[in-house]
Amino acid sequence: MGNPDIIKNFTRVPADIVAQASRFQPAILADVAGRRGAMHGRIRPLHPAMKLAGTAFTVEVRPGDNLMIHAAIALARPGDVLVIDGKGDLNSALMGTIMMTACKQLGLAGVVMDGAARDSLEIIEMDYPVFAAGTNPNGPTKNIGGRIGHPVTVGGITVHPGDFIIGDNDGVVVVEREKVAGLLPMADKKVKDEAARIAAIKAGDTAAKWLDSSLRTAGVLKEGETL
Repeated sequence: MGNPDIIKNFTRVPADIVAQASRFQPAILADVAGRRGAMHGRIRPLHPAMKLAGTAFTVEVRPGDNLMIHAAIALARPGDVLVIDGKGDLNSALMGTIMMTACKQLGLAGVVMDGAARDSLEIIEMDYPVFAAGTNPNGPTKNIGGRIGHPVTVGGITVHPGDFIIGDNDGVVVVEREKVAGLLPMADKKVKDEAARIAAIKAGDTAAKWLDSSLRTAGVLKEGETL
């Protein structure tokens, strides 16, 4: 029997589905997933231009301790995103340049953590995508056990190992592993519909067709009234 706290093998979203899904904005995927799956806005990229997409490699740590993140780096596969439940603690950093350099070297797709990073300017210069709840110069401890490959909660969203993770300057969206392929046609349609609507607005058709009826439903307008 292996260590029950460390689950090394789990099913990931297939690489071809990751590639197809990564073409969409996180906002589009969140919309077609039912306007859900977006992490709390505190989880931000260290730089607005950072983007990531990949499969979740989940890690749970005690606040301020990164022992299990070192173990995760040793176990994760190329294309994985480290998704770290750091309990939202910002009193010390969980990762900095040395660990991020290792992640990049190993082909990991990025890091998402409900915790703090440090060496942020160096990480930005490395052009490695890191999404965190904040930054802090304090270093972490490396003393306390945690879990790898279990469901975690990061930015208020439950993440299962192998789920699809995508992030840009709006934030991070999680799509369940078994659902992502089925959402791709809907995402494609939404992109086309939005492009058509934007073109219509630019051509002068600025009125929202649904607005009056929604205002009536909300009681703002009486029946028969218009704005």
